[in-house]
Parts: sequence; C-alpha cells; structure tokens
Amino acid sequence: MLDFSHIVGHEQIIEHLTNAIGLQKVSHAYIFAGEDGAGKNMLANAFSMALQCEKSGQEAELKNTPCGICKSCIQAATDNHPDIIRVTHEKASIGIDDIRIQVNNDIQVKPYSSPYKIYIIDEAEKLTEQAQNALLKTIEEPPIYAIILLLTNNLNSLLPTILSRCVTLKLKAIHKEVIKEFLMLSHKIPDYQAELSSVFAQGNVGKAIQYASSDEFTEMKNDVLHLLKYINDMELYEVIDGLKRISEQKQRILDYLDLMILWYRDVLMYKVTKDINLLTYRNEISSLGKEASAKSYEGIERIIAAIEKAKVRLDANVNFDIAIELMLFTIKENGND
Repeated sequence: MLDFSHIVGHEQIIEHLTNAIGLQKVSHAYIFAGEDGAGKNMLANAFSMALQCEKSGQEAELKNTPCGICKSCIQAATDNHPDIIRVTHEKASIGIDDIRIQVNNDIQVKPYSSPYKIYIIDEAEKLTEQAQNALLKTIEEPPIYAIILLLTNNLNSLLPTILSRCVTLKLKAIHKEVIKEFLMLSHKIPDYQAELSSVFAQGNVGKAIQYASSDEFTEMKNDVLHLLKYINDMELYEVIDGLKRISEQKQRILDYLDLMILWYRDVLMYKVTKDINLLTYRNEISSLGKEASAKSYEGIERIIAAIEKAKVRLDANVNFDIAIELMLFTIKENGND
C-alpha cells in the first residue's frame, strides 16, 4: 500500500481527502469513480492509511498524510491492518450475502486498534440491486467510526439512493506529459516508448505502465508501422489477412486501429507544422515525411474518419470483413493524392 506521494496526478482529489482529515469532516461513504487503471485503488488505500495513521492530522509537517512508520501504517502497507477490510466475492457479482456477512454484520464490532473501521468495496459496479439495498441501510445509519469506500468504473450501475448518500470523487485523465515523465523517471522507460505509451493510455497511468512494459504492445506497434509503411504496395486481401490474425480479441483490434489513428494524426501534424517534437512516432520521421508529402490534408482527414468509423462499426458488432474492407478501401483510395 502506498501513500499519497506515490500517486501520479489527481491533485484535487488528494487535496479534498487530506482537507477532510485535517478539518475532521470525513464522510461516512465515498465513491471513487474512474476507469480501470486510473488509480482508484491507490487513492482508496492511501486515504485509508492516512485515516488510520497514528500521527496523520496531528503533526503539521505530515499535512494529513500517513507517516509511513507507525504501527498502523506498517500494517496498512503490508495489507495486514485489522480495521481496513476489503470486501471480497467469489461469484461474478457481489451478492447480498457478501454485504451482509462482510459489512453489515461486521460493522457492529468496534475497531480493533484504530479510530475508524474502513470497508473497501472494489468493482462496486458488480453489486447486485439486493446487495446495494442491503448496503444502503448501513450507509444511512452507520456507526460513527465506519467509513465505506466504493470503487467503480461505472457510476450508472449504482442506485440513485446510493449515489445521493456518498461523496463522489471522479478521477480525471492525467496529462500525457505527466505520465511520460513518470514512466521515464520511475520505470526507466526510454523517451520514445514513454511518449507512445502515455499518448495511447489517454490519461490512464495504469494503462500507460502496462503498455510501456508489454512485449505484446511493442509487437502490435511494430505490426502497425509495417502495415502503414507498405500498405500502398500491398493487395487488399494481404492487408485484411494480416488484420484478421490480430482480430480474435475485439479489444486488440480496437487498440490496433487506435495506433493507426495516431500514425495518421502524426502525418497530418507534420504536414501542418513540420515540427518533429509534436509527433508521437517521431522515430519514424522519414516515413512520416514521405506520407505527409504524398497525401492531401483532405485525404488524411478522410483516412482518420474512416478508421474511426471502422471502430464504431466493430463496436456495434458489424461484420469484421465488411468494416475493415471499407476502411482499407478509403486508406488505399487516398494513398497518394
């Protein structure tokens, strides 16, 4: 478990949480909402650690953050804190029995050694309606020492009655330059790879780390570069066969198309600005320069629009061959304007 200082971005949320501790105005229920990998668990863990810290809120220099050295912090850091409870579930959903046994029944027992008893419910979007209603009763009339943290990637899955009784903290996308710097300094990722990973992650640090350290992602990027450099010399069936091989998992083909969009945006950006520093694929400047010279502004924009349309079609379960053929036809049609 890490403290607030190890979290990249989310400054406003961290300020809100530390202020609540300092002013002793901590709510009995919070929702951390954001996509997977955005940092929900890290924020919930750091907040729990700070709340239970024996010195946080008492020593000014800590600024309401955990000290990291007291018994409570050490227990929290090793996931052995008796008063920080993580709700688990064995089935696909979090059922009413999970909530009754792990929360509602347990919450009546006072904290073992700390001022609070904290319940972290990850993947709260999996709570059944019955489980949410059972949880609602506890949220409405909690013991003074109880705090419930709901972590979800889908706010719409929670009942309005739950939403109205919790403080909702929405995790925002983090600027790509912040993520890039983090990858380079903390994970020793080379500049070019950190740049591509941070752009592709679209503000999600967890995804950026995954992409930067994934051989599969590197292989996919190389496949995309090979395809786009030689697509004008390839027959349509050759390109389709290549894309079919990576289409077994829908998410992978969508990632593949996103990498293609980044390439053509680079082509457009270089055509407009001639500034290498603005490019994601800056190591491919020779090929990008040739593409920019060969294509018109309108042609590049038509290609980007066609790839975006293919993503929408695939997401709507349109036949793969039809969606990809229409996209490739547009790319090849605008190959050399």
